[in-house]
Amino acid sequence: MVPAYRIVRTPRATLTFYHADCLTLLPQLAEQSVDAIVTSPPYNLGIQYRTYHDKLPREDYLAWTGQWIAAAGRVLKTHGSLFLNVGAKPTDPWAAFDVAQAARTHLHLQNTIHWVKSIAIDRQAVGEDVGLTRDLAVGHYKPINSNRFLNDCHEFIFHFSPTAETPLDRTAIGVPYQDQSNIGRWRAAANGKRCRGNTWFIPYDTIKSREKDRPHPATFPARLPEQCLRLHGLERAGLVIDPFLGLGSTAVACARLGIDFIGIELDEEYLKEAIARAETAGQQLPLGDETHRSGIDDNGGMYEKSVWPAGGDGGSND
Repeated sequence: MVPAYRIVRTPRATLTFYHADCLTLLPQLAEQSVDAIVTSPPYNLGIQYRTYHDKLPREDYLAWTGQWIAAAGRVLKTHGSLFLNVGAKPTDPWAAFDVAQAARTHLHLQNTIHWVKSIAIDRQAVGEDVGLTRDLAVGHYKPINSNRFLNDCHEFIFHFSPTAETPLDRTAIGVPYQDQSNIGRWRAAANGKRCRGNTWFIPYDTIKSREKDRPHPATFPARLPEQCLRLHGLERAGLVIDPFLGLGSTAVACARLGIDFIGIELDEEYLKEAIARAETAGQQLPLGDETHRSGIDDNGGMYEKSVWPAGGDGGSND
């Protein structure tokens, strides 16, 4: 069994980190033991990682994608969620769709969410009631110097589930009605909010130094996994995993939300950075319930609600 690399305890959650390949660790978790997975695997677009080669032959990459998604689907509960962030590039526009197809034999595609990283809003288009005094352009994107392609300002978040019947807390990330008369007109509007829909504007934080502030070539803001988990339903998010941890944005979200977490990462330097970020996020939490719903003890063994198969403890070096 793979031993835990580090365990971080916050006032409300236990976060466990593994320096491992997810295809090695996921089979060691018990079947239907995980509530939600939020992750962003390598896109196979030639991104320069520290230790991973991101340019496999397409058939090999998609076969590997099917392998890890099958392993992830095995550990998901019946009403679990896999939120899979995938991008593409203008010269390879089918990449994200190919990944979604690779998951098709293992999980159901329940929702397709568009993560908008940058957007331009024309004052005239939104009308006077919004109160814009000028055209607005917000967010961050990487400019493309081409007379063929548009700047790429969005990525996909594919929401997969085992049965396509996972209930969602749609108004947990809802937006207030602009027309308050809708609150009285529609029963579903009783709390003053409507479903946000499948377009989420989540910009990157502005950074001064990429090497210092974002030493990983393909990260997402912690607000993205936080919204995914709120949408899934915090009351049903007892254990969350990220099999491609990177700099740990999903771990940060779980630390903030008080959700038990397992993170898996191949690169030790990325793993160390993820742990540091999670520790900082955990320290910023207000003191609350010290009881853990489930977790891993100091020796790497599960306690309370085990996610390991019978006879396994997750902490030996077998």
